[in-house]
Formats: sequence, structure tokens, C-alpha cells
Amino acid sequence: MSPRPAPGQQYVLTLSCKDGPGLVHAVAGFLVRYGGNILASQQFEDRGTGRFFMRVQFDFVGAVPSLADLRAAFAEVADAYGMQSTLSDVATPMRTLILVSKFGHCLNDLLYRHRMGMLNLEIPVVVSNHPDFADLVTSYGIEYVHLPVTPDTKPEAEAELLRLVGEHEVELVVLARYMQVLSGPTSHALAGRAINIHHSFLPSFKGAKPYHQAHARGVKLIGATAHYVNDDLDEGPIIEQDVARVDHQMSPEDFVAAGRDVETQVLSRAVRWHSEHRVMVNDSRTVVFR
Repeated sequence: MSPRPAPGQQYVLTLSCKDGPGLVHAVAGFLVRYGGNILASQQFEDRGTGRFFMRVQFDFVGAVPSLADLRAAFAEVADAYGMQSTLSDVATPMRTLILVSKFGHCLNDLLYRHRMGMLNLEIPVVVSNHPDFADLVTSYGIEYVHLPVTPDTKPEAEAELLRLVGEHEVELVVLARYMQVLSGPTSHALAGRAINIHHSFLPSFKGAKPYHQAHARGVKLIGATAHYVNDDLDEGPIIEQDVARVDHQMSPEDFVAAGRDVETQVLSRAVRWHSEHRVMVNDSRTVVFR
């Protein structure tokens, strides 16, 4: 893993707009005017939707403009072409709130990867509807908020969740096996910045013990899906998926262990790509510049 640049050395620009001539030229011309040196550039035109997507990572030859100045200058280009764009410092960690219930494998994996510098995140708080992982989280020097949720208290609990998101200036919410369904208003408030993980059996094997159900049916592949949260339960735009092969020699507990391994890997990749501004929503799908 390459070391991250110091703040103010490299920026990343992402954009999407209606496809048309001159888009790449406009971006390249902007960077030339400001002394930008392109380090990596990826683009995609969706012929079905007529949308254009681009991610450019760059540094500078000579004086480095401030991020604020660059954003103000690029706004003119974005307005001229109807672009939706973000411009960020590569070194700036993404402020992230993690939600968890009673399965801690994804939480533990994210915390470890964060500590080892594998995820460019800043995690000010972990929120759970159970107290189980308070010791684990506080051992990393991170605040743990126990926020119980019942059918009667769900509106108040979600209001408190959104308050914490605002208080901590959270840019990304990760549902690391959080076994509560977010309401429509909360999903809307977190649109494009909340990532969920679940097993890939859906719509089969719903409910309790899905891996045990899969074992009983003789399933040969198990997998996991990471996606953005929206109003449709477990049907938001998919960011990443993976599978693992299983067989008749494995017990239901072996299925569970293999499934958890896949879940941690898929979720960590989705979180990393999002935090590096590599994922862009394209209607019900995503464009992922790996």
C-alpha cells in the first residue's frame, strides 16, 4: 500500500453529467491552467442513460492552489457543462459513523483496518442498539453510543442518530451488520452516504439463520453484497459483491464463518472505494472506478 500524500499535495475530482463533446478537454484544460499534473484518470459513458462519469487524481507542478480556490474556479466549468462534481484533498480522511447490532465481525474488521492505515477514515463514534461492543470500540479510543431501538422509540432513536451525524460532521454512515431497518425519511437524509452489508441469498432465505437455511438446501456458493441504503430494503445501488464456494462437508457453522469472512471483505472494499471517491451513483446502479 502506497503512503498517502501529505495534505494539500494531491486532489481528486469526480464528476457526472449528460454526455457530450468537449468534457475531457474541459477538465484537462482547467487542470493545465492551474498547473495540475494528472496522476490517474478514469471515465465512463453509459450509452443507456447518456450519462458521463469521470474521476481524476492530480498534483501540481509549481505552486499549489488552495482547495477553496480550486473549487470556486471549477464551479465555472461545472456550470457550463451541467456537471455534478466533488473536489477533495486525497489526504483528508472521511468522517465515518459506524452502526452495529450484535454481530461484530464487520465492525472489528473495519476498526482494525482503520488502525493499520488501510482505510482513510476518521471514526468519531460508533452507535449500537445493544451494549455488547462498548469495550471493543472504546479500546480504539472511539466513543460508543448505546442507542436502544424499539417499535415505539424508533422515531426518537433515528432523530438522535441524525443528530449525531450532524454533530460529528459525518460524511459516511456504515451499517456494519446493523439489524434495524432505517425509515424512509432517515434513508433520504443519508442518501448516497450510507452503506449496508448483507448476505447475497436474498430474496431467498429471508429471516433468521439464513446460512443454516442455505446449508439445508445444499447451496454451493455463498456471498455478500454491499450497497447504498435507500427506501427499498436491501435493494439500493450495489457497490461490491463477492462469493465463496462451500460444499457438503461443511457444517452450518462453517457456512456462517465463511459468510462472515466474505461480508468483511466486501464491506471493507466498498467503504474504501467510497472514501477514495471511486463510487458514483448511476440511477439504480453504480459506477466504480477501482
